[in-house]
Amino acid sequence: MSATAHTTGVSLDACYGRERMTQLDRIRNLSIIAHIDHGKSTLADRILEICGAVDPREMRAQYLDSMDLERERGITIKLQSVRLDYRDHVIHLIDTPGHVDFGYEVSRSLAACEGVILVVDASQGIEAQTLANCYLALENDLEIVACLNKIDLPAAEPDLYAAEIEQILGIPADDILRISAKTGEGVAELLDAVVERIPPPVGEVDEPLQALIFDSHFDSYRGVISSVRVMNGQLRSGSKLKFMQAGVTHEAIEVGGRRPENTPVPALGPGEVGYLIAGIKDVGEARSGETITEAARPAAEPLDGYMEPKPMVFCGLYPVDGDAFDDLRDALEKLRLNDSSFSYEPEVSGALGFGFRVGYLGLLHMEIVRERLEREFDLNLIATAPSVEYRLVKEDGSEIVIDNPSDVPPPSEYKQILEPYFACSIITPSNYVGTLMDLCQSRRGEMKKMDYLSPERVELQYRIPLAEVVIDFFDQMKSRTQGYASLDYEPAGYDASQLVRVDILLNSEQVDAFCTIVHKDKAYDYGKKMCEKLKEIIPRQQFDVPIQAAIGGRFIARQTVKAYRKDVTAKLYGGDITRKKKLLTKQKEGKKRMKNIGRVELPSDAFITALRLDD
Repeated sequence: MSATAHTTGVSLDACYGRERMTQLDRIRNLSIIAHIDHGKSTLADRILEICGAVDPREMRAQYLDSMDLERERGITIKLQSVRLDYRDHVIHLIDTPGHVDFGYEVSRSLAACEGVILVVDASQGIEAQTLANCYLALENDLEIVACLNKIDLPAAEPDLYAAEIEQILGIPADDILRISAKTGEGVAELLDAVVERIPPPVGEVDEPLQALIFDSHFDSYRGVISSVRVMNGQLRSGSKLKFMQAGVTHEAIEVGGRRPENTPVPALGPGEVGYLIAGIKDVGEARSGETITEAARPAAEPLDGYMEPKPMVFCGLYPVDGDAFDDLRDALEKLRLNDSSFSYEPEVSGALGFGFRVGYLGLLHMEIVRERLEREFDLNLIATAPSVEYRLVKEDGSEIVIDNPSDVPPPSEYKQILEPYFACSIITPSNYVGTLMDLCQSRRGEMKKMDYLSPERVELQYRIPLAEVVIDFFDQMKSRTQGYASLDYEPAGYDASQLVRVDILLNSEQVDAFCTIVHKDKAYDYGKKMCEKLKEIIPRQQFDVPIQAAIGGRFIARQTVKAYRKDVTAKLYGGDITRKKKLLTKQKEGKKRMKNIGRVELPSDAFITALRLDD
């Protein structure tokens, strides 16, 4: 090997049909970050076209978005990496999601990069998630190449928003590129800026192998397929590899790059991004953040990996068919390999049977995980109402953590309940400030700051209980501002609140699936609405079914599903009135006895209807 290769690292262009080695200074690793719907996936499409990575006959919109769910919703859910050739350089590009619920995908992507393309809509300007992603890039010491997208729109004001970006983020307005990802205008100049401004990776080819797994998915035929970034050394096909955190050894069956189809190569050198197939069937052995090294010459220590994300929203997932419990467990295990930001543990419900308590980063994340389980693993699931994690303070000062409302003990066993709060940042046109302040105050929010980013745009900062944010706050915010406001949030500690547990009882039996924790002022409204809703969807029985909402031992609302009744006096004609009374009394006793021994059988769709989030 030449001295140049020793100092600059080896690329595998020869494996892609070239004779020469590519030096490290010709490699660029970058991600595209932006607010949702600012054009990341469209920009990725244009970059693929310019670099000739996809045959024009096979090109389609959102090419890197491989899931049907992503195309239907028009959002990116999973990060996707691709290797491109551009003007004597190799570009490893990672397209990332834009919604705040998938911020963990963005953070994992940035660990495999040296720079980012920050995309801002030229007709909307900076949004809340734009700031969050930009600060995330700065924390990782990444070079930022900013661009204003959608300059072809009539409403675009690139000069105005370039000045706004300079004021808020400190990026000089003259350095912000103007592009249209839809038409391709300015995209080539953007790639030139990427090559010029983003620094090349560093690494030593002679050092022991250190490679970071930043994403994985499970293939039924080939096992775990991992996305890797090589930091030092070479990842060779056929070599014995050690997975340092898991402590297991596997042989590298196939190593390659995504162009964007998987293309095998003999090895990946330092600074390169690609994929690894090692025939792994146990999904726990190749988690995101795992460090790979050679078994014969291992690295001294593993790479830093990733911090475990902290779930914010919890709900129960139960199979409609109780026999599918094992299938649900296997599906969760395989999906968590591809999306490590949710957590799960088994739980048992008296009403729904065996299932899992699953923690998510947000409500959209919860909807996506459930839909992926149903589509990709052919499951039929029931999800309970979402809840958050509470802390109960006992009389002796100790704390217990509760994420399932049915686990809350009687009020006599604890002193107070602490609930989680979020620091919310809302960026909105100034004419919607009043309606947003009203929304935040109705959700028990406390204003912390209000800043005018420009005469037309305002940033509101509120501290709001998480339980008030996760259900429909985002939808309400969008509807009140005609879609112009944007939201970003982060945890802001715990505070004591006047919270109570509301139980729902059917025929005097508590149904744990409907149990919830709400603020004392809203408990009556919740209990009344849930009783009315259940009265509509519970089928009539042979006996009266009382539906009650209770706080502790005090009932706060009630509805009754009337029993089917047979006219037992229809066969009588004339005669003494005592004959009718005798038959009616006999019927009444039978109904009473039936109510004592009868059970209310709820159809599975009754739970789905009662727990619908949009209601």
